[in-house]
Order: sequence, then structure tokens, then C-alpha cells
Amino acid sequence: MIRNVAKWWTVVIPSLALLALAISWGRTLPPALVAIVALLLAGAVLAAVHHAEVIAHRVGEPFGSLLLAVAVTVIEVALIVSLMVSGGEKTATLARDTVFAAVMITCNGIVGLSLLAVTLRRRIAAFHAEGSGGALATVATLSTLSLVLPTFTTSEPGPAFSPAQLAFAAVVSLALYGLFVLTQTVRHRDYFLPITIEGTTTTAEEHAPRPSARTALISLGLLLVALVAVVGLAKVESPVIESVVSSAGLPHAVVGVVIALLVLLPETIAALRAARRNQVQISLNLALGSAMASIGLTIPSIAVASIWLDGPLLLGLGSTHLVLLALTFVVTTLTVVPGRATLLQSGVHLVLFAAFIFLAVSP
Repeated sequence: MIRNVAKWWTVVIPSLALLALAISWGRTLPPALVAIVALLLAGAVLAAVHHAEVIAHRVGEPFGSLLLAVAVTVIEVALIVSLMVSGGEKTATLARDTVFAAVMITCNGIVGLSLLAVTLRRRIAAFHAEGSGGALATVATLSTLSLVLPTFTTSEPGPAFSPAQLAFAAVVSLALYGLFVLTQTVRHRDYFLPITIEGTTTTAEEHAPRPSARTALISLGLLLVALVAVVGLAKVESPVIESVVSSAGLPHAVVGVVIALLVLLPETIAALRAARRNQVQISLNLALGSAMASIGLTIPSIAVASIWLDGPLLLGLGSTHLVLLALTFVVTTLTVVPGRATLLQSGVHLVLFAAFIFLAVSP
């Protein structure tokens, strides 16, 4: 029975959240309903994490973290593309802002919090430098090709690609992401499994019985329901967020940051729970995998969607964001290359994340 698959709330809450999404989509909600939607959004996030862990325990790592990262990103990309197709010129920077926010949240926020959770209890966080280093190299390459080069190309005015350049970036992004997935799941899967300080490979929840195939399939369906609800309800809440941001006199880019934070909550909680089990590699798989999926799937999608887009598509970052991006990759490289991290590295990443949030609020 379903009660053997999950606690009752992990079944009921995603269903209620999806029902709330269907009822509230495209409508202006009164304050009481906004509060209810926010509670269902939080419940859907927790349910998504639970079902992702059930599936991960069935299929093993790194397939579990890859599945969660890709599932969230696919739904997020669908939302971005639908907004861009219907939004006109006001959404010209939506893809850029969303992808950049995802990179900063994952590479600084999730990585910093995960390292903090481990190093406060065990002093040293251990992981595979080979796996995390390869993932970081892929994220840095995709970010540079998609977010940095448009600022400096000259074929089109402004921080934008020409159609040929956008097509090249899309093909390369998809190919590189596919190559990484092959490396992570087939060629060098052992580089992405958790290890101890002594270098011994561990597995998640070794003491727990492995879920059945039926249990995993039910959790997969509930995971998709929960993720659709998370992303959809985040969009439903966006008018309220926009109103609060406008009333506070903050830049409009803050709205994108808040929505990105909401959408990435499942990965964040899953990464922290893995870190508390001293499985830092899973946390890094989630963080870097989410950043990579965000770029590798968003750019090809908007390249196809650009056929129907009326307004400009601005991908290039401004000078402040370029500095933050470069510093993030330098610091993250120094973190992952040794295969060991301390409390200091977690503090540096969290300071960079705080700088990103502060400069979004006060550019």
C-alpha cells in the first residue's frame, strides 16, 4: 500500500499543492490564500526531498542526485521558456538572471552550507577531487560560453549572441552536459560516490533496506507531482514577491533571486541532509549538477524558443556579476582540488553567497 511507500503527508501534501496550483494559476489571491499556498509550497519541497531520497536509495548514487537535479531543472526550464515566449521584451534577461542565480546559489550557497554542516561536526569534509573537479570544470566552461562571451562578442549589439552563436552555444552546452552525465554514471561512477576521511567509499543509508521497484516508481510519480507544484506555486507567489520588492524599493532582479531560491530548495535540503550524514560528495553532486543542468538545458531550450521570441535575448553578464562569477570559480577550484575542506572554505563560500544577495539588493 502507499502508506508503505511514504508517510501520509508526503502523499497528501504534493496532491494538495498540485490542486492549489490548478485553482490559483493566473488568479490574484487574497492574503489568506497566499499564506496557504506558501505553506503548501514548503510542504511540497519537503515531500520532494523525501521521494528523491527514496529513489536515490533504490537506484544508488550518483543516479539519485542526478535525477533530482535534472527533474527540477526540466520543470524550471519549461517555466522560463513559457514566460519568455509570452512575456515580450520585459523577459529579455530572464534566462540570464535565472541561470546566474542558480550558479551562485549552488556553487556558493549549497556548497557553503553543506561544508559547514560537515566541518562543524567532523572538522574535515572529504570528497573525490576527480569527480568534483570535473563537474566544476564543466560548470565553469558552460557558464563562460553562455554568460560571459555574449558580453564581448561583436556580431550583435549589446550583451547578446547572433543566431549562429546562440545555436553553437546550445549544441556545445547539450553535448558537454551529455558527456558529463556519461562520465558520472558510466565511465567513472566511482568518482561521484561518497568517501570517508580515510578514502573509503561509502553508500547512502547502508543500514536501511533497499526500497522495492514498485515503491521507487510510486515515489518517482510523487516526486514529479511535488516538483511541478514547487515550481508552479513559486510562480503563483511571484506577484506577491514582486509587490513586496517594489514596496521596499528594491531592484526587480531581486524577484528572480527569490524565485530561484524557492525552486532550488529541494536540492538545498537534500544536500544538507546528505552532509549531515557525512556524505559530502552527494552534496557536491547535487550542487554542481544543478548548476550544470540549469545551463546545459536552459540554453538549448531558449535557443529553440528564440524562433518564437519577439524581443531581444540578453545573455551577457554585467561587470559586477562577471567579477562575482570569476571569484566563485577561483574559490571553488581551490576548495575541490585538495579533496578536503575545512570550516574556512565553508565560510568563504558563504561570504560570496552573502555578497551575491547583498549586491542583488544593492547593486
